[in-house]
Amino acid sequence: MLHNILLTGGSGYIGGTLLARWKEAGLAEYGKLFSLVRTDAQAETTQDLYGVEPLRINLEDEEAVKKAIVSNKITVVLYLIDAYYFKHQIQFIKALAQAKKETGQEVHFIYTTGTKQFSDMGGAPSDKDLLDNDPELFEIHKAQKATVPELQIATNTNISVVEAGVEHGLTLNEDGKGEGFGNKISIQTVDIVIAAKATGRVYEFDRVGQIWPVAHILDTVSLYFALLTAILEDKNPSHGKNGFYLASSGKVAWHDIYTGIADALARRAIIEDGTVHLMNDTALEKIAKAQKVPSSCVVVKIGGRSTYTAENGKSLGWKPQYPPEHILQVLDKEVEGILEGLDSKHSGLR
Repeated sequence: MLHNILLTGGSGYIGGTLLARWKEAGLAEYGKLFSLVRTDAQAETTQDLYGVEPLRINLEDEEAVKKAIVSNKITVVLYLIDAYYFKHQIQFIKALAQAKKETGQEVHFIYTTGTKQFSDMGGAPSDKDLLDNDPELFEIHKAQKATVPELQIATNTNISVVEAGVEHGLTLNEDGKGEGFGNKISIQTVDIVIAAKATGRVYEFDRVGQIWPVAHILDTVSLYFALLTAILEDKNPSHGKNGFYLASSGKVAWHDIYTGIADALARRAIIEDGTVHLMNDTALEKIAKAQKVPSSCVVVKIGGRSTYTAENGKSLGWKPQYPPEHILQVLDKEVEGILEGLDSKHSGLR
């Protein structure tokens, strides 16, 4: 029996790119591809533009989720819609477990989380590389104590997803996206621009040790396709407590990112000059107000240290095509795109 696949978050940054690149990915044979939609317009676009079957589900109704998964014999779910609260994930996990019983086929839940949960702010060790194929990674992650409350919630969600997948007999993979720099606009470059516009300058929290894993969006989606290929070809990729996969080609210093954005904004006379300044209390309060978050959350949006390192994807034959330095080469163009499309929806926790 061929796998039927459900993609959630098809209108988002990663999910939309997955849909756009799906036909050229060269995946092994599968049954049918569904995409979760919320509106008639999304359903029409999904069907007409990509030839994918739209699927509407009331996510507040557990029975509706189970019925949709089981009746459509869906055995692979790519979950890209929420990495914060442990709420809808468990519904899909239980539904897949039921589909496994009825079809006799292995089921797979590919869960998308964030790098922030594997940072110093999330309580992760950062004195050496934190490898995504470390056999102790699950226990390390479970023991983390975040310095920022929302990251503790999101980290707890990661753990709950893995434990629920193991409990219900799923083959579960957890994909930690990089920050998607390059090609399309990423969340954190938007946040830095919002901060700079609010203060008239670019501020950083620390000039030493602030590094972050980055990935081009096309490298990110190619990891998803590598994982899907392994599933469709019954290659039994690492999963469960060993199923962490980071999409990143390497790390860059926040200071270099700040400098590139400051130069781009100064050239457009959006800020006073291209100098990067150290954060102070006055600037922090202005930025928090502009970003519509508590001041304690600003560093989560535009800073931090993470030594999370991609290794597991190599076992699938995944190899990123864009070096980490690529972000620095495209920052001017990215800032231009941000300024053209920036509005109030880009503020707040997300």
